[in-house]
Amino acid sequence: MRGRGISRPCAYRYPRGRIPVQYADLGMRFLIGTVFLIAFVSKVSSRRSFAAFAGSVVELSPFPAAASRFLAFAVAAGEFLVCLLLLMPAPRAAGLGFAWAAVLLLVFAVAVGCAVARGTRSACRCFGASTAPLGVRHIVRNLVLAVLAAGGTAVAQTTGAGHPAGLVIAALGGLLIGGLLAALDSIVDLFRPLRAKS
Repeated sequence: MRGRGISRPCAYRYPRGRIPVQYADLGMRFLIGTVFLIAFVSKVSSRRSFAAFAGSVVELSPFPAAASRFLAFAVAAGEFLVCLLLLMPAPRAAGLGFAWAAVLLLVFAVAVGCAVARGTRSACRCFGASTAPLGVRHIVRNLVLAVLAAGGTAVAQTTGAGHPAGLVIAALGGLLIGGLLAALDSIVDLFRPLRAKS
């Protein structure tokens, strides 16, 4: 009779750290994927949008105009590749997606840093028709995202399934944070004091 009526924990336990890592993997995929998807769609949604982005690349790039326009196509293609790799269920593909995202973000940070150092006041066209001039916050945003993407390469190397509710929360969290980071300029504008019209 000893021990009857006492509930016992389930005999099967997930390996320590396995489930949180699965949530982190999905959350990071949605976070980085959302940022790059918004960036890609905002550039190619119309000819006018892409022309504006290509024009900003020509203005910022030290290369000739023709090479800079090709670079604009390469950037858009690179962003699409990140989204494609992060959508794949294979951990190795997702790891490559995170690594490629980190490389692109570091390149973006360096490019923006060089532009700011030269005193360039061009608008940031990373996420469409933003009129905010390039500044330190854009460098910081790219560096933070690069660190997150680099961390994603570690969590993407695991396999296994988590609880559906936890996976939904992780996905929504990544989607929300990614969307907020992509909308950084708009958020800053909301809290910027209104200038008196002359």
